Amino acid sequence: MKIAVLAWGSLVGEPRDLQAAGTFAPNGPLLPIEFCRVSADGRLTLVIDETFGAICTTYSASSALQDLDAAVENLRVREGMQLARAVGFVEVASGKRSDVAIERHPQAVETIAAWAESNGCDAAIWTALASNFGEPDKAGEPFSITAATQYLETLEKIDAVKFSRALAHIRAAPPEVQTPVREEVEKRWPA
Repeated sequence: MKIAVLAWGSLVGEPRDLQAAGTFAPNGPLLPIEFCRVSADGRLTLVIDETFGAICTTYSASSALQDLDAAVENLRVREGMQLARAVGFVEVASGKRSDVAIERHPQAVETIAAWAESNGCDAAIWTALASNFGEPDKAGEPFSITAATQYLETLEKIDAVKFSRALAHIRAAPPEVQTPVREEVEKRWPA
């Protein structure tokens, strides 16, 4: 089974324990991506977001694993996610789709399925986390470009180390991933 692993953030440059048959290349589907998730350490991270995401070229690499469940588990472990259901998947022959991914970004799921089929893949997997920006223990307000900038400004005032890590993370995103938040960061805090 040929399984494509899709990526658009840190996974591209830091695959770590991901069992890939090669390196990531910028040949994945065009997907709506934005820095609208707050990680446990305060960084803004990239997720598929059909409301706020900018259409970006994503990356793909072939999994070294032949079994879909094993590939999903491998990606879950690499991403440090508690639940395997946070890994999105499509299986071309059976038409199976990840329920969570369909809930979070249904149009992107269909784009990925069409891309997988046209690229001769039997399946594709990706990190299907949702924005959590508005949660009380994260930014605590609805996501917007202004809110993301204000979140980073607050981080700059209260925790220089977290702020520095947050900026470095945004700047380290692949060059094909140009989003409104990234553009604002480049204007507000030029490197």
